[in-house]
Amino acid sequence: MREGSNFIRDIVIEDIESGKHEFAITRFPPEPNGLLHIGHCKAMTINFDISKEFNGFTYLRFDDTNPAKEDERFVRLIKEDIKWMGFEWKELRYASDYFDEMYKRAHILIDKGLAYVDDISAEEMRQMRGTLTESGQESKNRYRPIEESRDLFNRMKAGEFPEGSLTLRAKIDMGHPNIIMRDPVIYRIVNEPHYRTGDEWHIYPMYDFAHPLEDYVERITHSLCSLEFENNRPLYDWYLDNSDVEYHPRQYEFAKLNIEGAIIGKRNILAMVEEGLIDGWDDPRLLTISGMRRRGYSPEGIKNFIRATGVSKENSVVRMDMLEHFIRDDLKLKTARTMAVLDPLKVVITNYEKEGEIVTMTNNVDNEDLGSREIPFSGEIYIEREDFSENPPKNYKRLSPGAEVRLMGAYFIKCEEVIKDDKGNILELRCTYDEETKSGSGFKGRKPQGTIHWVDAKTSIPARVYRFSPLIEGVFDSSVDLVDQVDRDSVQEFSARVERNLADAKNHQAFQFVRHGYFAKDETHPEILTYNETVSLKSSYRP
Repeated sequence: MREGSNFIRDIVIEDIESGKHEFAITRFPPEPNGLLHIGHCKAMTINFDISKEFNGFTYLRFDDTNPAKEDERFVRLIKEDIKWMGFEWKELRYASDYFDEMYKRAHILIDKGLAYVDDISAEEMRQMRGTLTESGQESKNRYRPIEESRDLFNRMKAGEFPEGSLTLRAKIDMGHPNIIMRDPVIYRIVNEPHYRTGDEWHIYPMYDFAHPLEDYVERITHSLCSLEFENNRPLYDWYLDNSDVEYHPRQYEFAKLNIEGAIIGKRNILAMVEEGLIDGWDDPRLLTISGMRRRGYSPEGIKNFIRATGVSKENSVVRMDMLEHFIRDDLKLKTARTMAVLDPLKVVITNYEKEGEIVTMTNNVDNEDLGSREIPFSGEIYIEREDFSENPPKNYKRLSPGAEVRLMGAYFIKCEEVIKDDKGNILELRCTYDEETKSGSGFKGRKPQGTIHWVDAKTSIPARVYRFSPLIEGVFDSSVDLVDQVDRDSVQEFSARVERNLADAKNHQAFQFVRHGYFAKDETHPEILTYNETVSLKSSYRP
């Protein structure tokens, strides 16, 4: 597989060759307030790949600085997702491990006259921040005495004040051209228990303050984040430059992953869940890790896709069929082929007089290691309803009255009679077979019109099969109401009949359904055997 360009890798190579660093230390810092999606997979892959290639390691760090939205359950599920992706972190860390360190560094800023406690409201702060063309207004508390700010900050920590009443702000420059640098909030009051520290803290650091200090403590060599934080980098550096730290890590930003037909952001996913537009965070139409796993995507396929897209600073949109190509490419040699009839039409072979027999079929013609399987065959089978036409078009290659087709791995059959109900709906077909035409017999007397798949009526089992189309058409538009963009008909459900061996598969195990595509077992609804479409057999994408 050819990987895309990676400007971060080039930076690391230069740093190591110059002697700036001996190896690369990175971190993957999810917030434990939701599940991971393919955007996180990109960040994860970049961080773990860089540290592995350059003889370093990656920390898993949970940025748990917002107790109102965080949960231990998400910590557990995120760890499971990372392991499923095939990555191993060196140590597990939490932002909450560093609360004392952050509190200490905030006091240093106060003592230097570079931070002050403010009592204006969030709305007042927003109005006073100014615009891109107008400077902001200074708060009346900007020059509060250092001793007073120090005392108020300590009392904020002790829980003496209600939420929203006070904040600690950095004293930078209300006329700075970068609005982010206009006296940003460092700490706010949150009087909710933290899932790890309980009621010990009543103040919590903002991400922009916590992030650089976490990187400092862990001695991160390359702090990698998405492009949305590019304007925050001056603040990242300002906090480090003014907090008396002994080591100054560097932040580098890369473009986010945007995919046609997908809705990725956590906020949008949560909105769809709340609106009932999807089943949950693990809906197979989502590109959350849990959704992709349930759909049958493979970790290697996901990582190969991400590596092929490369790492740049330019935002772009990737086609969904590029992702599907890499999933398909990874599955094609790993999966066994099997037969599944999604829309069954019964066929009675009127001249088949045996009770039944066994036919043997290869599981994957491109991978002999997957072996073969034995399939029951009898005088009653199911074929796809779309594989029969009473009035076939020219050059029709499937079954029609008087025409002969091969049943894959079995015999030629010819349609002799069509049985219908009072309304003209086809109920079943009556066919005859030719015993001399069994697959593997060497018969060459004539050629059938085509080859179709089938399942045995007596031994096949019912299954619910789902096929999916993209949640949205084109690229998600944040200016348009989410509800108006989601395709409510993006799921097709089939009452199928499948080979009986599919019941014994493991959860999420993928198979190639002959002539249909790749499908994976889904045990979310155990009342009936269920398979989700992973990807189609082919696409127009070419790498």
